[in-house]
Amino acid sequence: MQEFDHIQSLWQSHSVEVKISSEQMLQQAKKEVNAIRNKSLFNIIGMLLSFVAMAMLWLFYDFNSWVPQLGLTIFLSAIAVSTFMLYKSHQLLAKHDFTTDPNEFLNNLKQYQLSRFSLYSKLYWFYAFALSLGIVLYFFEILSYFDLWAQGLIVVLTFGWIIFCSTLVRKAVIKKEKERIALLIEKFERLGKQFKEL
Repeated sequence: MQEFDHIQSLWQSHSVEVKISSEQMLQQAKKEVNAIRNKSLFNIIGMLLSFVAMAMLWLFYDFNSWVPQLGLTIFLSAIAVSTFMLYKSHQLLAKHDFTTDPNEFLNNLKQYQLSRFSLYSKLYWFYAFALSLGIVLYFFEILSYFDLWAQGLIVVLTFGWIIFCSTLVRKAVIKKEKERIALLIEKFERLGKQFKEL
């Protein structure tokens, strides 16, 4: 086992410097930036579609009580705030062309990284709490139409899904996005160094 650990440590300590042209690196960075921009835009579109779907439910369903309406209001408010925050972070990448000023874009990319961290750490818990509260208030009237076993199943599945997304999915998304943005920042820093050398 010690031999394996020794071989592994040698392998990890051995680094090969790969020379890549600034043009190739710029093409890779452009591809990755476009992928991040598109993903961010699809997140915003998805949130807007969910907002419209919930608003339609509110407009076309006749509630007997004000409690489900309050729940939907909280639900819609949480979606609206989250969509606005997604839009603000998207603007950090979308409003600048990285080919004109890579240093300014690098600063915006670092701000984007911080805004995404804030979104997934602080704002996410506000979002999850508001959605949970909205769902509880919405279920106040809606669940009365179902049998007791169906009520239990709906509640368990709904909150099980929220817990699943809050733990496993959220952590996986944070890790993947953190690595992707850190790699992109590293590429832009190397690009900046290569342009200074020219």
